[in-house]
Amino acid sequence: MLRRATAAAAVVVLAGILAPAAHADDGKDGGICKGATMFVKVCASDGGSPPGAAGDGTAATPAGTSGGSSKPSCTYTKLDPQPPPENAYWKGHNRSEKAAVYGVHCPGQQGARTVWIADGQAPDAAPVIDPEAVARRAAASMRLTGPAVASPRAAGTYVVGMPMWMWATPSPNTNGPISASATAGGVTVTATATVSTVRWAMGDGTTVTCHGPGTPYTPEQGKSISPGCGHRYQRSASDKPGGRYRGTATATWTITWTAPALGDAGEFTETRQTDWTARVGEVQVLN
Repeated sequence: MLRRATAAAAVVVLAGILAPAAHADDGKDGGICKGATMFVKVCASDGGSPPGAAGDGTAATPAGTSGGSSKPSCTYTKLDPQPPPENAYWKGHNRSEKAAVYGVHCPGQQGARTVWIADGQAPDAAPVIDPEAVARRAAASMRLTGPAVASPRAAGTYVVGMPMWMWATPSPNTNGPISASATAGGVTVTATATVSTVRWAMGDGTTVTCHGPGTPYTPEQGKSISPGCGHRYQRSASDKPGGRYRGTATATWTITWTAPALGDAGEFTETRQTDWTARVGEVQVLN
């Protein structure tokens, strides 16, 4: 029960970090940002003074005072109250050390970030972990590929006006789901990838988007239309090189990730493509 209460407290603290960073009051309030409610916001830019340098043990240089630099600055927010000693936000450190845990908001980055900063240490000396960047490293290790196209078959011959069944052979690397983890700066991110759609460019100027790998054709299906992914060619490929249409199957991978230590999560997409060809002709009728 105590562990659950501690986790709930951590969520409350982190929820504050996710709120848009308030602007400092130009030093009028000793560097404490306006709009603070549940915790005190102590701000410092990347190029500003170290946390605690203002002399009162808490205040620091307001965000945006980076010595004349035009580079967008991160806002560092000292968590108050500080997380419990056993919380992952301490990055392996403990309360006996002269330091504190700060939330970080950087322009162009989404989600919560936390860093452990020793008293007197400049903010820019503390690494800021971007969990999505770590998630992308995890995704890269999965070796995701394009669809394993089983039909159209290069050795097959297809007929104008007849239903063509398209499908790919599913596997973890071609369809998912597949998971992997990566770690940076003591933060572990787990990512899971699954193909959400496959977009077939048919080579005749049309495209077909399928939600899944498609249904394999069997002889008993006869001339029926594929229930999952199909197409009808309206003209032959006689004017194409080799009498073939040249197409592609592009898989959109949806990759979801979680960073439990940061209480953060998100998703992004990537695409992988496979080329294929299909010989398409017309039925010759003899009188």
